[in-house]
Amino acid sequence: MGVVLEVQELKKKYGSLEALRGVSFKVEEGEIFGLIGPNGAGKTTTLRIIATLLTPTDGRVTFMGYDLKKNPEKFREHISYLPEEAGAYRNMKGIDYLNFMARFYARDEAQVKEYVERAERICGLGERLKDKVGTYSKGMTRKLLLARALMTKPALAILDEPTSGLDVINSLEVREMIKGFTKEGVSVLLSSHNMLEVEFLSDRVALIDRGQILDSETPQGLKDKYQASNLEIVFRSAVR
Repeated sequence: MGVVLEVQELKKKYGSLEALRGVSFKVEEGEIFGLIGPNGAGKTTTLRIIATLLTPTDGRVTFMGYDLKKNPEKFREHISYLPEEAGAYRNMKGIDYLNFMARFYARDEAQVKEYVERAERICGLGERLKDKVGTYSKGMTRKLLLARALMTKPALAILDEPTSGLDVINSLEVREMIKGFTKEGVSVLLSSHNMLEVEFLSDRVALIDRGQILDSETPQGLKDKYQASNLEIVFRSAVR
């Protein structure tokens, strides 16, 4: 597998506040890479920079061989970003929302149809797609949004707290959706403060705290290194 995304010494300052202090990691083709850490650790800032929504203070990001500063449009062509607080248009039917969003990316009507059919399969909402989004539960809305993020089969899907606020069943279903889609070659970069969730999902993880990467490895590799039973205990040991 080749490297899809490489982040090198990424820094971001807001005045005197250093949100990122030299973050580096790589994401390989077809893998799920998780950034885990507490709120305010720098996870969302990192994702927003890669999604071209924030400008880094320093450092380098390359994606499929393209440099972020020189070719941000190439990032936007092949990356899909799902923020933690994303929402859909409540007065639109689910199927109309998917059609509306597909037209931003499709070259023609045939591709719109392809994207929407794929989104229907991903979200699994069936007949409920004929109902307005405002009638959906939070779990249903999140599945719709995840389907929107994945329907174009992006080279890299960036997911910020993908199961935030969901119950156990919906969280499990969303995790399975994400894991299943990487089998089609999509790489996933996700962030979460739920370390047990990331342990279940990710092929490799990076521990981030106060704008710095503390360690990075497979979940099992980290547990072996720190002689811990789960990633929560690993993180506690790493920040000491």
